[in-house]
Amino acid sequence: MNILVVEDEIQLADTLSEILRRNKYKVDAVYDGGDGLDYARTGIYDCILLDIMLPVRSGVEVVRILRQEKISTPVMLLTAKSEVEDKINGLDCGADDYLTKPFSTGELLARIRALTRRKGEVEVDCLQFGQLCLDRQTYDLSQGENSIKLSLKEYQIMEMLLANPRRIIPKERFIEKIWGYESDVEYNNIEVYISFLRKKLHAIDSPVQIRTARGIGYSLEESK
Repeated sequence: MNILVVEDEIQLADTLSEILRRNKYKVDAVYDGGDGLDYARTGIYDCILLDIMLPVRSGVEVVRILRQEKISTPVMLLTAKSEVEDKINGLDCGADDYLTKPFSTGELLARIRALTRRKGEVEVDCLQFGQLCLDRQTYDLSQGENSIKLSLKEYQIMEMLLANPRRIIPKERFIEKIWGYESDVEYNNIEVYISFLRKKLHAIDSPVQIRTARGIGYSLEESK
C-alpha cells in the first residue's frame, strides 16, 4: 500500500515515513504543497497525509484541486490545534479526515486503516471491459467461460489497464504504482509482463488487446 506524506517539518515527515515503513507501507515524502500536488496527481497512492500549513500551496488548496480533478485518493489532514477554520475548510473541500498534532502512532495507523478500508468498500469485485473480467479476489482473468490465473505483477498491471480503458498509461506510472518511486526497475521489466498478459488474453480468446503507444506506454482496446 502506497502512502504520500506532505509535511514541511522535515523531521516530522521523516519520522512519519519511518513509522509507516516499519508497518509495511510504501512511503514517499515531500515538503511543500507544490510537490505534494504533483505527486498526488499521479494517482498511485492509497492514502495522502497532508499538512495544512505548507509553503507554495496550502493543504486546503491541494485538496480542492485534487477533488476538482476527480482524484479521489483518501486525504487525512495533519493540523495544529488552533487551525479550526482550516480543518472545516479542508473537510468542505473534500478531505476525508483530520488528525491534530501531536498524535499517537496507534491513532495514526488506526485512522489510515479506516480510510483505506473505506476506499476499498466502494471497489467492485470484478473490473470489466467488454466481456473481459478481472476478479480482484482470485486474480482470475476471464472472457466468457474461459479463465486464466494471473501472477501478482500481471494482476497489478491488468488492474491499472482495466481501470483506465482506452487511455494510454505511461510506463513510468506502472513503475511508480507497482514497484515504487525509488525502484530501479527498468522499462523492459514491464515489457516482459505485457508480453505475458498478451499471451494470456490470447489463451482465453479475448478480443481485448494491449496496444503499445511507442515510446509512451500501453492502453487497453477492444479489437473490431
